[in-house]
Amino acid sequence: MPNPVPKLRTRKPTCVVPYPLVLVEGEEKGGKTFEAARFSGSPHVGNVYWLELGEDSADEYGAVEGADYELIEHNGTYRDIMGQVEAVHAESKRAAAAGEKPVVLVIDSGSQFWRMLVNWTQDRARRSNAGQKALKYDPDAEIKPGMNLWNDAAERWHRLMYFLRTMPGIVVLIARGKEVQALDGAGNPIPNTKTWRVEGHKSLAFDATVWVRLLRGDDSAYVVGARSLKLKVPREGKPLRVPDFSLEKLIFEMMGCKQHAQPQATPQLVGDLAQPWVEEVEKTAKEEGLDGLKKLWKTVGKDESLSRDEINVIRAAMEREAAALTNPPKLDDPTSEAARLRAAAAAAEEEQERERDPFADDLPTAA
Repeated sequence: MPNPVPKLRTRKPTCVVPYPLVLVEGEEKGGKTFEAARFSGSPHVGNVYWLELGEDSADEYGAVEGADYELIEHNGTYRDIMGQVEAVHAESKRAAAAGEKPVVLVIDSGSQFWRMLVNWTQDRARRSNAGQKALKYDPDAEIKPGMNLWNDAAERWHRLMYFLRTMPGIVVLIARGKEVQALDGAGNPIPNTKTWRVEGHKSLAFDATVWVRLLRGDDSAYVVGARSLKLKVPREGKPLRVPDFSLEKLIFEMMGCKQHAQPQATPQLVGDLAQPWVEEVEKTAKEEGLDGLKKLWKTVGKDESLSRDEINVIRAAMEREAAALTNPPKLDDPTSEAARLRAAAAAAEEEQERERDPFADDLPTAA
């Protein structure tokens, strides 16, 4: 019997303007943080949450006239930062459902978040077997991370962007920008040619709804680009100059955002329905253990949208996590006889390498 044809689901567009993800970038001391602090006091917005990443001015800028925001506390790790972003995302959904003023999330800065991921990628490359082998003989050796490591960093960046893009509130993402020497396709400098660079992942400008540039010593702001029908930005590459700029003016006047008219939430794009469940399985195993996995499995059984193959994927993930909790891997005792034998073998192998190395006398002997 042939499978039934799925029923077509459609709706008419609402034509409302969604709350934006505003990229505010520019030169140092150009007023980016000040503008974000001033916007927090706007009567058009609700709770404002400030996520400070690698900067140190959020406490001081609370003294800006009218500023009203709360600082998000975190321990500096990707996991904790993303947990707080997810919490703000949930709060913004609650506020939107209740018809309250939009929640605002300020991130200062996105450049530092990407720098954290770059450093993480480079550290992983240096910790790899190939990296350790190269550094053993040359502590200053250049270690280039593989594409798999860069893909991991990009995936973490895109996860942040997913929460920011789908948040039913306003996001102000601050980044560093500056004029730099232009390069050709081979990476060589182009004489007498400058270009502008925003520090962050290469997709940052694409993710933003509107892109604003602030320059030191200039009272105006420049809108580089906008995904908006109302805010017209010239296409010939010259930014739109905006005198007497403020984020409140940009969002609620120039873009036409309205508090009580917002589009439906954008669903997350996933390859299958199993992936979100697998992530939940891993999280539950870490936080709640076996009892939590048992409760989660009952919830999975009630989800009628899952296919048999997707349920099997989730079950396999649960079995892996349950096995790891029941029989955790044991760490070797460095004082055991087996560990001493392995250390002796490693020392003998290193001694053989030293005999082949003309610079062996410059290396420390194995303990």
